[in-house]
Amino acid sequence: MAIYGTALLSFCLLAGLLAGKLLGWMLGMDGNIGGVGIAMLLLVLLTDRLKRDGALPEPSEQGILFWSSIYIPVIVAMAASQNVRAAIHGGPAAILAGLLATLACCALVPVYARIGRSQDDDSPLP
Repeated sequence: MAIYGTALLSFCLLAGLLAGKLLGWMLGMDGNIGGVGIAMLLLVLLTDRLKRDGALPEPSEQGILFWSSIYIPVIVAMAASQNVRAAIHGGPAAILAGLLATLACCALVPVYARIGRSQDDDSPLP
């Protein structure tokens, strides 16, 4: 059942957002700096610790997997829209940096594809 594990996920989110807000305040910025990332790291660490201690029941583990599989794509989409908005307001340098990073990633796809294949693989990819 998906409701299991929601308390742990909620705790990690609230703790991460609080830590991100505190980090932003300490750096003199009005915003949350890395709160979602801190929350995800905290969730991974706590889940691993609970699994090693045998304190994480199977339904709770499945609930955490369910919510995290929904949570991560939503956060990535939100971050991407913020990055595009910041790049448009940041001027040509920000847009150029984004375009160059995208082109570099596209150019590296064939390199990674060759690294991932074994020598005896007879697939039709070059």
